[in-house]
Amino acid sequence: MKNTVIFGLIFIHFIESCGQGVNQRGKESIATLTQSNLDTAKKDAIINPSGNTLGERVLPPPGFQRIKSDENSFANYLRQLPLKPHGSSVTLYDGNIKPNYDVYDAVVGLDIGRKDLHQCADAVMRLRAEYLWNQKQYDKIHFNLTNGFRADYAEWMKGKRIVLNGNSTFWKQTGKPSNTFNDFWKYLEFIFTYAGTLSLSKELKDINIDDLKTGDIFIQGGSPGHAVIVVDVALNTVSNKKVFLLAQSYVTSSVCS
Repeated sequence: MKNTVIFGLIFIHFIESCGQGVNQRGKESIATLTQSNLDTAKKDAIINPSGNTLGERVLPPPGFQRIKSDENSFANYLRQLPLKPHGSSVTLYDGNIKPNYDVYDAVVGLDIGRKDLHQCADAVMRLRAEYLWNQKQYDKIHFNLTNGFRADYAEWMKGKRIVLNGNSTFWKQTGKPSNTFNDFWKYLEFIFTYAGTLSLSKELKDINIDDLKTGDIFIQGGSPGHAVIVVDVALNTVSNKKVFLLAQSYVTSSVCS
């Protein structure tokens, strides 16, 4: 893809958890959760303007330490996400600037293509799928469409494409097997078009917020719905409190599906 634009992602804030015992994946409003932002963590203590990756730019609040992750883990992949220079604005797919409104503290620098497709759930699915693609775990890349049809990338690699004909959805052989990044991106754009928060929320399993880890998702499925991904977790070993670093995608409208 030649058009390099800013990944329409990121609001980064810390929220705190300590023994809440709430079943939290997809059950409670994101707005309610963000009210517990860690106000005491001053930005000058947690933001390193010269950092080029998420892990380098956003430091744990005083008294907290990042939870260790394996080198090839999804958690480490998220910590290595490239960031635009400090103070950058989110750029939409058409190059227009998305106003900040003091919502985000950093911007991930990834290509999102030139189509108006990259919404909240799409960003979440894209991050997970791209990690698996880079790890060559192709058989683990699959998402359900809104109509329930399972779209496996392993089938797409064979040169098959999904046909939607009225109430019927099926695979059809249309080309030769291929696994270039361009093929993979076409698969993602198809997923962006026919999947969203409603379908993704049905695929995910609820967990207790105390068990929340990097890569987990706060999601409310619907139309509109919303999805926010946990991109890092830090722990205070004295108080046993955790703080979560959140990221979300931006869209051109005020709602996300």
